[in-house]
Amino acid sequence: MTALLEVEHLSMRFGGLLAVNDLCFSAEHGHITAVIGPNGAGKTTLFNCITGFYKPQIGRMTLHGAAGPILLERLPDHRIAAEARVARTFQNIRLFPRMSVLENLMVAQHLPLMRASAFSLAGLLGLARFRRAEAAALDKARHWLDKVGLLSHADDEAGALPYGSQRRLEIARALCTDPVLLCLDEPAAGLNPRESADLNRLLLAIRDETGIGLLLIEHDMSVVMGISDRVVVLDYGRKIAEGPPDHVRHDPAVIRAYLGETEDEDLPSEVQADLSGGGDG
Repeated sequence: MTALLEVEHLSMRFGGLLAVNDLCFSAEHGHITAVIGPNGAGKTTLFNCITGFYKPQIGRMTLHGAAGPILLERLPDHRIAAEARVARTFQNIRLFPRMSVLENLMVAQHLPLMRASAFSLAGLLGLARFRRAEAAALDKARHWLDKVGLLSHADDEAGALPYGSQRRLEIARALCTDPVLLCLDEPAAGLNPRESADLNRLLLAIRDETGIGLLLIEHDMSVVMGISDRVVVLDYGRKIAEGPPDHVRHDPAVIRAYLGETEDEDLPSEVQADLSGGGDG
């Protein structure tokens, strides 16, 4: 079976800094793929290339969706979201804080609603086509609010939610675009251990219910090792390891990149636990 996303010989340079260096990896349909590495490893630059914020100088990124193969590096960023159906969240939360929780999810469906309204005419006239599209958008929004445990807060201001709830709302908003690939940039950042465990269950449920591919950047090893089907490790923009979590956590190159050590037995017990996903994140 063809991979959902194939990244081939990707390089991205900023002046004298080679942020991503000849990177190759793939992400599968219906799998959770984690990209990890020390700070400055090139993880967010990779996400920005995939989602169109940056155009890489070298390499190819092929998305194999329902419409056939799409070369992401050839599309402007808005077409990557609309046509390739790649959605993302950000390390820093980017909700509309003064809008309601429900309105944030309706905004995510703005483009199909505008098309159904013939760019406002059908909406102004209240035609049946627009009413059906609006009802479907509301149903989708309520479905994902229910899945992330926020349906009872639909009318609350998004900015008034607790931090962990805002994280879940961002994921729900991305899912309202019907992505085939969902890119999550540090979804566990700022969460406590209980919230991280809840996030694990949510992401596994999304994978199992939708069958989409999830690609995540994450520093919380309890998330990475707990839910990932495959882990890609970067260091200074270069891939140093790739494989199942059990393989990656014992790779000497990974241990050196994170900790400057070569053997697990040389590490303090709390560090071993963190790399194995048993720490507090």
